[in-house]
Amino acid sequence: MEGRWVEVADRVLVRRYAELDLSVGLVLGDGGCLVVDTRGDERQGAELAAQVRRITRDPWTVVITHSHFDHSFGTRPFLECPVWAQEGCRADLAADGARTKDAWARRYRKEGRPDIADDIARTEIVLPDRLVTDRAELTVGGRGVVMTYFGRGHSSNDLVVHVPDAGVVFAGDLVENGAPPAYGDAYPLEWPATVGGLLGLAGDGTVIPGHGDPVDRGFVVAQQAEIAAVAGLCEEVVAGRMSVEDALRLSPYPEETTATALRRAGA
Repeated sequence: MEGRWVEVADRVLVRRYAELDLSVGLVLGDGGCLVVDTRGDERQGAELAAQVRRITRDPWTVVITHSHFDHSFGTRPFLECPVWAQEGCRADLAADGARTKDAWARRYRKEGRPDIADDIARTEIVLPDRLVTDRAELTVGGRGVVMTYFGRGHSSNDLVVHVPDAGVVFAGDLVENGAPPAYGDAYPLEWPATVGGLLGLAGDGTVIPGHGDPVDRGFVVAQQAEIAAVAGLCEEVVAGRMSVEDALRLSPYPEETTATALRRAGA
């Protein structure tokens, strides 16, 4: 299923996809635009690039919220342009991108989706060339954009993209709508504080999760409380004050999600 554009604020659009319930972004300015995430392979990236070109012919800049394949593997069709990311994103793609590509190709093939498997296998991974350590500012078509790294959470390199004049925050997978947060590469004990930094930007505006429909501040506050509860359970199990079974029972998330969080926390 192809995507659909949703305008969430003045000249800030989100493109929603049924595949992985993914959300990517587009910030339009006067004479330039910013693409937030590029989807999961070169074919998907080319589709997104074509859809952006139906809206604007202005030069684009790309920012990647984190290194996971579904947000970063579609970058090649956007070149040549600046590609921004947190410095850990480039390091992760350089060190582990090929293995990740092979693993996801095998997974899609096993699920009976050889078309996507083939697309991923053929994809050339692009390494970001503009790196953010903690914070960087851009001007895109006359509009200010702030990129901030608040610490580890969903991944080691989650970059938050803030469009102040529109009151919009692109959260990447630090926020998840429609499914429990994904802990496969996460840092469960650090995630709540990282979301706290994001909330400092959110105000009363709109937050764009990496997956699912846009949300408001109240949704993010509630999700932060849930991931803080999971962090607390992880700490109790690691300290030997609680059994894994009790943690699974008390968690706000399904057993599989919580078990993954416990493993990532060292329980």
